[in-house]
Amino acid sequence: MDLLLLVIAALTFLGFFSLGFIHSPWKHKEPTSLYILRTATNLLANYIRLVPGIPTRMHFTDHYFIKREIADRETGKPKQIESLVFYCNEEGAEPCSKTFSILSQKLAAHMEPYLPNNVYRGYDFIITQIGEGFLKDWNVQPIKRPE
Repeated sequence: MDLLLLVIAALTFLGFFSLGFIHSPWKHKEPTSLYILRTATNLLANYIRLVPGIPTRMHFTDHYFIKREIADRETGKPKQIESLVFYCNEEGAEPCSKTFSILSQKLAAHMEPYLPNNVYRGYDFIITQIGEGFLKDWNVQPIKRPE
């Protein structure tokens, strides 16, 4: 939250440039408030976060695996897991440049059949998180893209 306030404050200050209070080398063609909102959104929203009960439609262009360290549920001690990360170029039929990281083995299992030869590129995926916490599950609907 503090980071968000800091970014908004900085962008508000930068907005003074386009209002003419301070000379600016940048010229924006949209109102300052919209420019600040777009800039803050682009800075803070470079990954996709699922909201329980809300379907999210995505198209993936590439993927990779990365090792991450998390706390073990039972012992609380750190352990390493392998996370599946997708590059997303469309979210909700809108162009984007984001990542979608999967820590859950359950969700990764839904995506596994589409990994060989990057088959997922020919599909959009509607993923809905069901529930929260350790008991959450996912509904994954692959939709074939027109060629």
